[in-house]
Amino acid sequence: MVQRRLATVLACDVSGFSRLMGRDDEGTLRRFERHQSLIAQVLAQHGGRPFGAAGDSLLAEFESPVAAVRCAVDMQLALHDVESAQIEGERMRWRIGINLGDVMVEGDRLVGDGVNVAVRLESLARPGGICLSASVAEHVREHVQLDFEDLGRQRLKNIARPVQAFRIPLPSDLDPAPPYRGLL
Repeated sequence: MVQRRLATVLACDVSGFSRLMGRDDEGTLRRFERHQSLIAQVLAQHGGRPFGAAGDSLLAEFESPVAAVRCAVDMQLALHDVESAQIEGERMRWRIGINLGDVMVEGDRLVGDGVNVAVRLESLARPGGICLSASVAEHVREHVQLDFEDLGRQRLKNIARPVQAFRIPLPSDLDPAPPYRGLL
């Protein structure tokens, strides 16, 4: 019999990783490894359990949506600080998606729509940003001092139903100012 449970899933990956690797593969790999170490520390501080990784992506489980959101914010702000010395076009910026949903347990891995929706939400996030499902936003609104921007009902790739999505505006995901005042 398949074991199921409710889980908060955080999915993240590096925006433009292939482009960065194409420009400087060894330097990008070193920075990526430093980022992975930082992410592991922040996950541990918030009780996150990594359960999957491939290439430049990572999946983690949390018992609480509040812990997952706090972790995501701390991750983005810490990574933003680490990358602030890089010129804008060379910064390594992560995108994060978070969903609360039903998952199936397969050994140490989690699979199913709960995971798939988190991964698809991650693809909607801005570089340096966080995108949440409505189920996460509903659970965390009263527990975190953050703004939520309603992105509306989103059709996500290979997900049967539309998903109400929200964005958390952060300094790490703000579009950089144009280099010339005339472009403002």
